[in-house]
Amino acid sequence: MHFIEVEHLNKSFTVRKKREKGRFLREKSIIHALQDVSFHVDEGELIGYIGPNGAGKSTSVKILSGILTPDSGRASVGGLTPWTDRKTHVQHIGVVFGQRMQLWWDVPIIDSYRLLKDIYKVQKGAFENRLEELTDALDLKNLLATPLRLMSLGQRMRAELCGSLLHSPRLLFLDEPTIGLDAVSKLKLREFLLKENREKGTTVLLTTHDMEDIAALCQRVMVLGHGKKLYDGQLPELLSRYDTQRTIHVRYDAPPDLSSLPESCTLQKDGDNFIITYEPARIPTSDMLSLLQKAGAMQEMTAQSQNVDLLIARMYREMDL
Repeated sequence: MHFIEVEHLNKSFTVRKKREKGRFLREKSIIHALQDVSFHVDEGELIGYIGPNGAGKSTSVKILSGILTPDSGRASVGGLTPWTDRKTHVQHIGVVFGQRMQLWWDVPIIDSYRLLKDIYKVQKGAFENRLEELTDALDLKNLLATPLRLMSLGQRMRAELCGSLLHSPRLLFLDEPTIGLDAVSKLKLREFLLKENREKGTTVLLTTHDMEDIAALCQRVMVLGHGKKLYDGQLPELLSRYDTQRTIHVRYDAPPDLSSLPESCTLQKDGDNFIITYEPARIPTSDMLSLLQKAGAMQEMTAQSQNVDLLIARMYREMDL
């Protein structure tokens, strides 16, 4: 039995359009947020759940956290049905929404943590040990007496994450956890999540548009589009389907002879740099490097694969998302 089991989930919403002038009734439309979605997750996995806006990601998370009830299908988390066993279920999960706060806005965060301790019925000794561990790892010790409203966005996100993990949940839902964070805060948060996953065995389901987060944290990804599951597998395999081009930047001592480059290549000049884009499927990288070396004496050369965000954007276009 898998830790998370989802079978043939369906969920639709009725949306009423704005009433037009002269019409007595507003028109209604049906949005199919989830359509026959099935997957399973083993305990201790850290999975990226990606897709464009409106793909059904948040609806899935709300169903698995017990907030929504599906129209049909089955889901279980640790043997519990989230929407019928909600009181028991929420004792074992943590949820962090990037734009929604669970901590109280005007009180010191330590007071929010103590209230969460009582809500989740965490024993005093276990609470103090866990609080010490989390505030140290998330650099919050000097902020415990600070109200949430006086914190920066990065500090608030760390404080929210701490609050979601105080009761040591078996499952953590993260929805855009690094939104708006600076580079340093993002790196610290990613490092912490990897450590929590590896050392505590916490299962993490991460939904985000930040593909750098996905690439840094997740090996397995699921792609959702139009309410349907379109892919479930390893991230490198997914990227390899769309990572069809390479770019090489070359600077020569003297004007080179690049006439022997294949017609399938794209050649651009940027100052003293030559930028060559090619497809390894048409010309192997070793052959391309040999042609560039024969073109003249090189000063400098760098090769790079495509940006992950560009690859995902291409995937969305090809999947008509």
